[in-house]
Amino acid sequence: MRLRRPVARKLAVLAATSAVVSMGAAPPTSAATDPVEKVPVAVGYGGAVSSVDPDASAAGIEVLRKGGNAVDAAVATAAALGVTEPYSAGIGGGGYFVYYDAKSRSVHTIDGRETAPLSAGEDLFLENGTAIPFAEAVTSGLSVGTPGTPATWQTALRSWGSKPLGKLLKPAEKLARDGFTVDATFRAQTASNEARFRNFPATVDLYLPGGELPVVGSTLKNPDLARTYAELGREGVGTLYRGDLAEDIVDTVNEPPVDPSSGYNARPGDLTAADLAAYRTKLQAPTKASYRGLGVYGMAPSSSGGTTVAEALNILERTDLSKASDVQYLHRYIEASRIAFADRGRWVGDPAFEDVPTKELLSQKYADSRECLIKDDAVLTSPVAPGDPRDPAACSAGGTAAPTTYEGDSTTHLTVADKWGDVVSYTLTIEQTGGSGITVPGRGFLLNNELTDFSFTPANPAVHDPNLPGPGKRPRSSMSPTIVLDKHDRPVVALGSPGGATIITTVLQTLTGFVDRGLPLVDAIAAPRASQRNQTTTELEPGLWSSPLKTDLEAIGHGFRQNPEIGAATAVQRLPDGKWLAAAETVRRGGGAAMVVHPAK
Repeated sequence: MRLRRPVARKLAVLAATSAVVSMGAAPPTSAATDPVEKVPVAVGYGGAVSSVDPDASAAGIEVLRKGGNAVDAAVATAAALGVTEPYSAGIGGGGYFVYYDAKSRSVHTIDGRETAPLSAGEDLFLENGTAIPFAEAVTSGLSVGTPGTPATWQTALRSWGSKPLGKLLKPAEKLARDGFTVDATFRAQTASNEARFRNFPATVDLYLPGGELPVVGSTLKNPDLARTYAELGREGVGTLYRGDLAEDIVDTVNEPPVDPSSGYNARPGDLTAADLAAYRTKLQAPTKASYRGLGVYGMAPSSSGGTTVAEALNILERTDLSKASDVQYLHRYIEASRIAFADRGRWVGDPAFEDVPTKELLSQKYADSRECLIKDDAVLTSPVAPGDPRDPAACSAGGTAAPTTYEGDSTTHLTVADKWGDVVSYTLTIEQTGGSGITVPGRGFLLNNELTDFSFTPANPAVHDPNLPGPGKRPRSSMSPTIVLDKHDRPVVALGSPGGATIITTVLQTLTGFVDRGLPLVDAIAAPRASQRNQTTTELEPGLWSSPLKTDLEAIGHGFRQNPEIGAATAVQRLPDGKWLAAAETVRRGGGAAMVVHPAK
């Protein structure tokens, strides 16, 4: 039995999910009393949107229906996610935007990652020479970086958009004002954050209505965010970087509005008006890997997503995964991930501060020098030492290994395509589920805790850590928005996922499932996941944990630990005759929302 279509889809079957093809278009964004239906796959014409939330996907579809392009729809979808997925994304965070321009058949990217204050040093999270407890650092002003999401929207719209920001924010503004329907996932995420949310009155007022957890099926409104969106639409995003909104953010970070009766010590940050005014997004070239004759484009540093996905694919290039058994496929995928993460930890940081060998990490020559470490009948011992991409030596692993640092997993991803063939793959985040937990009073959004993505202390004291804090520095990310083109530079598929460091493995596994194993896109997304990040054990979702494949892999030497849910991918695929297929999760995070403008018959 093999992980290939159409008969054998073992991982998809193990997921105990079923794909439902939507033959209906998305209705206009509706009131919370009439929620939009979630379906994981849709096929049709005129463009497509896939996100985790049906109201957000519907907002993007409405923009496409009214003549907007993929960039316009991506901004509208992202703004709506800031309402309905506020613990994952919002204007208090940042992200990475990958855009395919059909006219020029070229890929462009925007680095909208948050930045540390200009006063930040390597000791940002140290007190008396000792690292602050991670949980305390998260829920503090110290963790908040300058938001990049509004600037990302502005850069994208100025570069490739066709509609004004104010018009694109209207669906999200209405959604915030009228409210959205609370689902089980939102309630569960609120419950997991309830204790720390109660330290901040503004957060309690917004997300614990009446002091209680929101009830599934109830309507949650956010009039403060509606007013904030209206202000951004009216005055432009400059108000968040140089105006009244900027002042509110600075005040909140530097004097976190804690409930005095809580006794909580929310350490203040040192974000200034100058930090916000100095913020800039970066338009930069994408990463590129050639895999099975396809061009795989991703996000260059400060994200590690593009280089790490590319290196793992280059390592796998020498193995015909379409003919491998399920055990051989998973073994090779796990080992390639392990090696790529070893190099990521040693070499990738903010290139404005670090000498990142991006070109060398992307080279097939370097991947070949690392691929020969993999054995069919044995498992590499983690942590694997990094190689030196600047001076590749066959089967060399003579560097000093460093463990993979923790990254929060509350992120979201959206993918969009329009009728002209333009495509957007956009991952945005506020880091942890609920970010810092600190709501800007009167503004209706949570601030990020992205600075905890920095290493608090060197991951390995024996070698330089490229991910230590610095003034104005971007913390390393694993976000991996990806667009794949064919040999004629036309889109094949675009995808991405949330999940912290597991984003990289989710994108890698989904891509190899789709490209190599022949799984339909929705099945490649649904397949139960494994995630190896240069650690002693590999994480498995329940579908693999309870599978005979686990026993077979253990016989080779693999060790495992269980993770109930890894990632929540969304994707779009170009089909013949101008059709698009949008695909999303069938179960994870309650399932995703795939929509098209005009459904195919």
